[in-house]
Amino acid sequence: MRFLGKWFIGFGVFLFVCGILGYASNPAAAKTALITGSFFGGLNVLAGWGFLRGFAVVRFIAAPLVLLLIAAFSWRAYAGWSDVADGEPKVFAASLISTMLVGSILTLIQLARRWRAH
Repeated sequence: MRFLGKWFIGFGVFLFVCGILGYASNPAAAKTALITGSFFGGLNVLAGWGFLRGFAVVRFIAAPLVLLLIAAFSWRAYAGWSDVADGEPKVFAASLISTMLVGSILTLIQLARRWRAH
């Protein structure tokens, strides 16, 4: 579970940094990016801490959390790229959310690969 612990802590930090980048790109309209990046980043860091402490039950919290993020980032990435296709200057936001979606999918894959190991 050490690998998952480190992975989830890294993923949490990644989400936090993405929240900061989202906010920095548009402070007037992207306050939610900072809030959600911090909140979900923090939850993933806590999950990573739980994995490092050997709490296998954390996977039953981490899996729905990551699935929720995948659903949210899929929806927001679609909306973002639709705005870009309509001519709105939101390429950075759409790219950032798409990157967060990829990170979430990779996190789910790592969790699934190690599900039975513990």
